[in-house]
Amino acid sequence: MWNESEMTTENSTISNAITRILSEHEQLFSRIQLENLDDVVQSLHDANRIFLIGAGRTGFMIKAAAMRLMHLGYTVYVVGETNTPAISNGDLLLAASGSGTTGSIVKAAETARKSGAAVISFSTNQDAPLAQLAQHSVIIPAAGKQEFHTSISAQYAGSLFEQSFLILFDGLVHFLWKKSKTSPEELWTRHANME
Repeated sequence: MWNESEMTTENSTISNAITRILSEHEQLFSRIQLENLDDVVQSLHDANRIFLIGAGRTGFMIKAAAMRLMHLGYTVYVVGETNTPAISNGDLLLAASGSGTTGSIVKAAETARKSGAAVISFSTNQDAPLAQLAQHSVIIPAAGKQEFHTSISAQYAGSLFEQSFLILFDGLVHFLWKKSKTSPEELWTRHANME
């Protein structure tokens, strides 16, 4: 059991960690080119259906993004789920990979392009294969998951990328929601009722 002085020290350390993480996000978002999101907004609007893919922890962020788009009324699928149909012409693949080199995600982008679908990528590297396959690439200037000793982030692995992707996407969804003039009550009708 920890004594009270140790807990006070730990709380201070947790507070410092939170302050550091928030500071990393402030620095990161000051460097993101938000004008690139205009293309993302237009692509979402034009898509027949939207497919999303991410692996590992980024995959959890992708599922959150998919749910938010579903609440807005888009037809959305997460790649790899059993009810996901084939992607085709007029569809959109939204792919997130910090490195931009994750094999399954790059392969999905290749398949989407061959099928006539548009591709939007979110990664840390403009020169990565995923970014090169995308019609629109959003670069999140976070540390890569194997950049252990960098001034960009003190957090482990790709944490800053994953967090910032979700914040960025939440900002995008909030913009789309306000632009749609849809009431919160209407969005609520699409919220899961079998949990």
